[in-house]
Amino acid sequence: MQMDLAAKSAKLHATLQELGSVLVAYSGGTDSAYLAYVAHQALGEKMIAVIADSASLPRAELAAALAFATEHKIPIQILQTNELDNPDYQRNDARRCFHCKDELFTRMESERASRGFAHIAYGRNLDDDGDFRPGQQAAALHHTVAPLVTAQLTKSEIRQLAREANLSLADKPASACLASRIEYGRSVTRKNLSQVEQAEAALHALGFPQVRVRHHGDVARIEIAVEDLPRALNLAVLETITAAIKPLGFLYVTIDTEGYRSGSMNQTLLAASSIRPA
Repeated sequence: MQMDLAAKSAKLHATLQELGSVLVAYSGGTDSAYLAYVAHQALGEKMIAVIADSASLPRAELAAALAFATEHKIPIQILQTNELDNPDYQRNDARRCFHCKDELFTRMESERASRGFAHIAYGRNLDDDGDFRPGQQAAALHHTVAPLVTAQLTKSEIRQLAREANLSLADKPASACLASRIEYGRSVTRKNLSQVEQAEAALHALGFPQVRVRHHGDVARIEIAVEDLPRALNLAVLETITAAIKPLGFLYVTIDTEGYRSGSMNQTLLAASSIRPA
């Protein structure tokens, strides 16, 4: 029988208490932040939110994640990760996310063992199971647990519970790592990650909250939320966007007329039949 939301919330608390102690892989997104928040309620000092810091994490996202943890007195640790030093990660093929998460969970496993904590948890939810997510393979390899899945929580239900808890990030837009903006087959470098970060920051400053700047070498392909496209396609606004993005090292700036959609880079892999969604 399907549980109602209150029952799922209770299940999440019970699951975390049963774990005894846990390191939570924390990105600052709604899912991992809510998991960290509830884990702190359930376990107190027997939990630590661990955030991986590298060139693929925007500085604004790191600052927001640290501010949320401070606001709710959640114990937090910053781990410097070195996935950019891994040639398998730099190659930027369909396994990129695996190599990133393998680096993270390897480092977290060392922390877990040295601190005597029992488990590593991450913010996977039921909706994540229908997408192409190589990072889940790394999570399985390192025997991490997914309490949100155990509690049968979907993304929308997590947002609802976060609203009920008056958490400021309940409706925060999804924000994958900067490397997800680099076209597959193009090496991930600190330079192109910085280009994407600066370009998206410029678009946010222009009043576009939900954007992706997809890096195609000389071309910056901009995805903007569909509801904001009419304003973006105004000639004067287009000129402003171009003036903000071109100096970052792009020869061409384009607006994707389909608008923002999560995981659009994966379409190239699917079209080449090199992967199939899990």
